[in-house]
Amino acid sequence: MAEVRFEQASKLYGGTEAPAVDALDLEINDGELMVLVGPSGSGKSTALRMLAGLEEVDAGAVWIGDRDVTDDPPKHRDVAMVFQNYALYPYLDVAANLAFPLKMARVGRAERDRRVREIAELLDLTQFMQRKPAQLSGGQRQRVAMGRAIIREPAVFLMDEPLSNLDAQLRVQMRAEIAALQSRLAVTTIFVTHDQVEAMTMGHRVAVLRDGRLQQCDTPRRLYDHPVNLFVAGFIGSPAMNLCTLPVVDGRAELGGSELAVPTGGNGSREVVVGLRPESLELADDGLPGRVVVVEELGADAYAFCVAELPGGETRLVARTDGRHPPPSGARVALRPRFEEAHLFDPDSGLRLDP
Repeated sequence: MAEVRFEQASKLYGGTEAPAVDALDLEINDGELMVLVGPSGSGKSTALRMLAGLEEVDAGAVWIGDRDVTDDPPKHRDVAMVFQNYALYPYLDVAANLAFPLKMARVGRAERDRRVREIAELLDLTQFMQRKPAQLSGGQRQRVAMGRAIIREPAVFLMDEPLSNLDAQLRVQMRAEIAALQSRLAVTTIFVTHDQVEAMTMGHRVAVLRDGRLQQCDTPRRLYDHPVNLFVAGFIGSPAMNLCTLPVVDGRAELGGSELAVPTGGNGSREVVVGLRPESLELADDGLPGRVVVVEELGADAYAFCVAELPGGETRLVARTDGRHPPPSGARVALRPRFEEAHLFDPDSGLRLDP
């Protein structure tokens, strides 16, 4: 087992001005499941490949345990990687696919067979051992790919969007299985995804990246309750946080007849961005006039997607409402903010404003 550290690690591809990964400082604790999340092009997969040794580190360093592995070849880093496309050998059956890394490491036949049996039992693959990958479902193939990584008993697991080829129901099942398996094995694991729901449900901590730079790294709950900037606020949460740019008059902002004190620690801007989660914007008898455009019904809850007129123009706002009595599309409603749950951001820097 080992901790992992990125120390000002950067990667710049030829022909581009901006680094794909820009001075990344990140520490993953021994036995932790860390999720790297961000939109396409944020640098999350590149950071993973830098750790694996599949991409050169142009500046800074990468550590595994007490070893600087920045210049080590992949085979000397003691990591195992699970890819998006499974990377199984189509002409080998499940047993042979699982055993392949041990065969390459010249592990004896008896020890090889023992470990293959253990992994097959662990991942519920025993009944599929004689099948080829083409005869397996997507979830079964993913289990085989994970088993081939686990069987090596590496210091670190690396997973690059391993669930993206699965259907929605299977993704939910597999992410629960991966989280349970990681907890059982207690192996340091770095999991890359663009799906923030996946990140929030799996990670002990989540690192949010944008344009190659780390925005925030914290527990899922802390990211949701205390985003450090506008990007994290808008990226984390489904549906996304409502972000309203409002004028500030005499240190206060007003929305739907309710007033909110604005901290003076900003840059003296005459505006503030007020963030409200859908559960912090309720349908009421009075408040900001709006019109329901569409309703998403999710059983116990429903989300009313509305449009309302704000000082900057027409704005789309989402409110969570009772799933048993949702408003119809086209209905005129009043939106009342729960300002005690509001998040405030500087409109120029995008940084969080705290009282």
